[in-house]
Amino acid sequence: MGQKKCTYIPDGSTPLQEKFVNYVMKRGKKTVARRIFADMLEELKKKGGKNPEQIFERAIENVKPAMEVRPKRIGGAVYQIPIEVKPGRQTMLAFRWILEASRAKKGMKMANKLALELMDAANQQGTAIKKKEDAHKMAQANKAFAHFAKY
Repeated sequence: MGQKKCTYIPDGSTPLQEKFVNYVMKRGKKTVARRIFADMLEELKKKGGKNPEQIFERAIENVKPAMEVRPKRIGGAVYQIPIEVKPGRQTMLAFRWILEASRAKKGMKMANKLALELMDAANQQGTAIKKKEDAHKMAQANKAFAHFAKY
């Protein structure tokens, strides 16, 4: 009884790009979000990227976390248990971290801030990559509690 997924995708856009536009969107203003996305692609092209779509996809792949920790209460104590991240959640976290890092920057248009963060992420740098590395470090540090994952 899951929700039916929308299959409409505008010309020249991939499902990943449309999903990202939905994350950029605020208060239901999709045309504004699409304009920001298009301007961001133009900015990536200006900054020396021959194929901005490829830079975008590489950045998302680089930010996707493989492991994260989830709190679990066992016998009165709360343990941080490392678990693998499912593909849908990986993409969602990558989008969220990139947008969070972009929105934290001040003094530029959103498209420029997004382009900068995506360029950094594509080159394994930046705030979003740091967030991913922190999640992996936490999972590594709490590896001793991995046996609690089955409970």
